Amino acid sequence: MENIVFPQGFLWGAATAAFQVEGATAVDGRTDSIWDEFCRQPGRVVGGDCGEPAADHYRRFEQDVAMMADLGLQAYRFSIAWPRVRPDGGKVNPAGLDFYKRLIDSLLAHDIVPWPTLYHWDLPQALEENGGWANRDTAYRFADYAATTVEALGDRVSTWTTLNEPWCSAFLGYAAGIHAPGRQEPKAAVAAVHHLLLGHGLAADTIRATQPDAKVGITLNMYPIIPVDPDNPGDLDVARRLDGLQQRIFLDPLLRGEYPADILEDLEPFGFGDHIKDGDLGVISGPMDMLGVNYYTEHYVSSTPNGDDGGRNPWVGVEHASFPVRNAPVTDMGWEVRPDGLTTVLMRVHQDYPRLPLYITENGAAFRDDFTGNGAIDDVDRTGFIASHLRAAHAAIEAGVDLRGYFCWSLLDNFEWAEGYAKRFGIVHVDYDTQIRTPKMSARWFSRVARDNALVATS
Repeated sequence: MENIVFPQGFLWGAATAAFQVEGATAVDGRTDSIWDEFCRQPGRVVGGDCGEPAADHYRRFEQDVAMMADLGLQAYRFSIAWPRVRPDGGKVNPAGLDFYKRLIDSLLAHDIVPWPTLYHWDLPQALEENGGWANRDTAYRFADYAATTVEALGDRVSTWTTLNEPWCSAFLGYAAGIHAPGRQEPKAAVAAVHHLLLGHGLAADTIRATQPDAKVGITLNMYPIIPVDPDNPGDLDVARRLDGLQQRIFLDPLLRGEYPADILEDLEPFGFGDHIKDGDLGVISGPMDMLGVNYYTEHYVSSTPNGDDGGRNPWVGVEHASFPVRNAPVTDMGWEVRPDGLTTVLMRVHQDYPRLPLYITENGAAFRDDFTGNGAIDDVDRTGFIASHLRAAHAAIEAGVDLRGYFCWSLLDNFEWAEGYAKRFGIVHVDYDTQIRTPKMSARWFSRVARDNALVATS
């Protein structure tokens, strides 16, 4: 291996999400999100865990910001909790906004760029009871929430992300029922896809009207979809369909102003086209200043069914699909470690869509962490995972991709959605009983990379 240097001005940061780290779920006027309700339902979350206390970031943010500064991080990607800012999707809650003002002020005082996401899956439960993202009205309520947030915080923030991973919100939440709100309704899932994208476009317009100089983007989770047998028509069709549902159903309307014709046809039995009104695609495809890419693994797919999924299928319209295991290292989530796939997805966006700046807004891995005798956590696997993916990102830059930053997932160990507290993604260990933070080896290593803007041969 050789030393690699990233472009001057490359942005180094870490990421979290409100429900995963904040805790304080019933404090200062916050009301329930869909995840609070989901966690109360038996069997939904490993260990019966919930978002309280998480990493208690709501009360300990000053300590966490100081730690970020000590690590030399240049930016912090966090999400704003809709149920804090407009509880129940209704009136503005000044106390909720004040928390984010304090957080952002602390970041700026430490020369850390605040990089907020407006929606990281915590829809107010009251809006879900009116249909959630399957209800077109939710897109307009999201724009109202965006207006409130930007008016309050726009003097402190220069870059906004509207949505994080709408694929998960729509398909895991409304088709598979694996995530909140836990519905298994394919028709609702495809409606949610369009309404999430419409919400993005409406919010982006609102942000620009309020803060004309702001940069606005969205974050998508992207993965190469690889057929097991490229000579098998069944495998090829499943790969096409999954690629359409994972990537193109979002990228095409955002960056081309149209949905893919084959996916419109695939989803016709589920009424997808009925939700697309005149003018919607113009709103969705409004100018974007950047695209966030979240990457964790590849999907290796076969048309051979692999038993009964119990109805927990996120791939609407795909009856037979399985994901055979290859001979590769896996993370504690069971995901294959495939760094080259990151180069692939970055190159795909670069080659197939109008050019715009890209940021890796999430990349990281869950591994089991063990303290050594001296009280340290030598997370060699996580460090190696991030290093290999940074090299893959640099390969894309060398090939001409306009990649401008990297946010590792995650700053802190936290509530990992349906996995509860059983999986640890953080570069900083959190003892959930004491809330003591311990930077892992990966944190100290990543700190050096960020300060050097480079990986040395031993990294």
